[in-house]
Amino acid sequence: MEKKNLDWANLSFAYMKTDKRFVANFKGGAWDEGVLTDDDRVIITECAGVLQYSQSCFEGLKAYTTEDGHIVCFRPDLNAERMERSCLRLEMPVFPKERFIEAVVQTVYANRAWVPPYGSGATLYIRPYMFASSAVIGVKPADEYQFRILVTPVGPYFKGGVKPITIRVSDFDRAAPHGTGNIKAGLNYAMSLHPIMDAHRQGYAENLYLDPATRTNVEETGGANFIFITKDGKLVTPRSDSILPSITRRSLIHVAQHYLNMTVEERAVPLTEVASFAEVGLCGTAAVISPVGKIVNHGEEICVPSGMDAMGPVLTKLYDTLTGIQMGRIEAPEGWIKNIA
Repeated sequence: MEKKNLDWANLSFAYMKTDKRFVANFKGGAWDEGVLTDDDRVIITECAGVLQYSQSCFEGLKAYTTEDGHIVCFRPDLNAERMERSCLRLEMPVFPKERFIEAVVQTVYANRAWVPPYGSGATLYIRPYMFASSAVIGVKPADEYQFRILVTPVGPYFKGGVKPITIRVSDFDRAAPHGTGNIKAGLNYAMSLHPIMDAHRQGYAENLYLDPATRTNVEETGGANFIFITKDGKLVTPRSDSILPSITRRSLIHVAQHYLNMTVEERAVPLTEVASFAEVGLCGTAAVISPVGKIVNHGEEICVPSGMDAMGPVLTKLYDTLTGIQMGRIEAPEGWIKNIA
């Protein structure tokens, strides 16, 4: 199939309507067959549960063109499992794992002309999501739901290359103790919008959120997990019940242990320890790794030794190895790569 005539190397990280999207409806206690459709409109009642009580969750993953020309996506099984946990926590019906994976494959294949070519720096972003579609006026779960997948080609998250960012320690809490911080619920991201815009107005790229119970340990940012590199080359990442379990972080841990022979520690990370790390990064689907050069804690500056000019050497090795696996330059662990075309 001929590719779309786009300036692939200069795409922004933004939505662009593509040819097909997947839609399935839950009604009468069961999911229907689902369809691929040209229609990008969502039509629901004004009293839909998603509008009244924010019953919604979503996922994010990418499809790539590998070095040998195949179209693949990365670990969709883990996205299906994470969405299942989100649905159970929000009293929403689970879209079965195998059907989730097959729907991703169908949607990407139907839009394969939109998958950016290898070497362009762009990828096809895949957004599965689910929401309550039937009318709800009392505070209770809806009876009907819609599961959809849209795809859109996106450019690199950071234009002009990856540069270390400056972040601040936030006075806001990202999640409540025993709340919904460990699932990918839309409501979590709605609550993060004011803190991130406030951070931007103050000149910071992101917020560092502390644990909501004691406000002493590092948790995550609004949309990414932390990874720290010690001066003796260990990878340290925060462990907490209120952190969203990042698939990128999980993959980087495996890469560190099995490809780079690094020691990995998953544990509580006190804010007071951050100044001792040699490198600091944020990890997630969009950027893979974003290096942090400076953390500001109410006027006190923590300057990361790797500096503000470039990603540190250990994070660079992790980034190059994981993206090499995703792009087919490095052999992947079994089950990580789903071939589509």
